[in-house]
Amino acid sequence: MTRTPLLIILAAAAALAGCHKENHTIVAGPESDDTGTNSAANQPVALPPAIEASKIYRCGDNKLVYVNWLSDNKSATVRTGQSDSPTQVSAAQAGQPMTAPGGYEVSGTATASTVKVTLPGRGSQSCKA
Repeated sequence: MTRTPLLIILAAAAALAGCHKENHTIVAGPESDDTGTNSAANQPVALPPAIEASKIYRCGDNKLVYVNWLSDNKSATVRTGQSDSPTQVSAAQAGQPMTAPGGYEVSGTATASTVKVTLPGRGSQSCKA
């Protein structure tokens, strides 16, 4: 009967022996002196555009193209397969064809039922939602 309280006391003592009362402050880089030298904190923050519409288009070669239209009306992401990584296409002005390096081009809008898509190795073709 006296063994249980003794074991509890020993376990509590061992747990408390592992505690150190040291100050463990971790500082990454130089400490801030709040003099305005952090130029990243002084820049305005612009959020990325949200997805306005996600559409699946069937093209003339009977293959699918997945397009996520972004809310800035100047960019979109294009995938040729549902699990493929997207390629972001963009234009300088809204309404112009959106392009990306490697031969990607998308012409159209999120509300249109057809778009013109140019993909590497597949050429330019019209696709319907």
